[in-house]
Amino acid sequence: MFNFEEANKKGKEAMDAMVKNYAEAAKGFQSIAAEASDYSKKSFQDMVSHMEALTGARSFEAVMELQTKYAKTSYESFVSEATKMSEMYADLAKSVYKPYEAPVAKATKAAQTAAA
Repeated sequence: MFNFEEANKKGKEAMDAMVKNYAEAAKGFQSIAAEASDYSKKSFQDMVSHMEALTGARSFEAVMELQTKYAKTSYESFVSEATKMSEMYADLAKSVYKPYEAPVAKATKAAQTAAA
């Protein structure tokens, strides 16, 4: 016989879990957006500083030295930021998937048992 109270309880638990999961996802995306914004601001400030330094250079050698230094630091900064962002996305994916691990494992086990 169908138990409405049990169905209502399970539905409420599922809805609470879903809302919590969406809140965690939103928080993760906000962190990622804030990090991207901070990196963009820093990158722009570094470029402005570099341009100011270039305008003050008095020789071709000085320009080449400044440009080489800027290219190296920009590349290192980009690689560092890309690594940090990929870790943030991986952490977000793990936290969003976490509530589904147990039900998926249970369903997989049931399917394997039924197939055998």
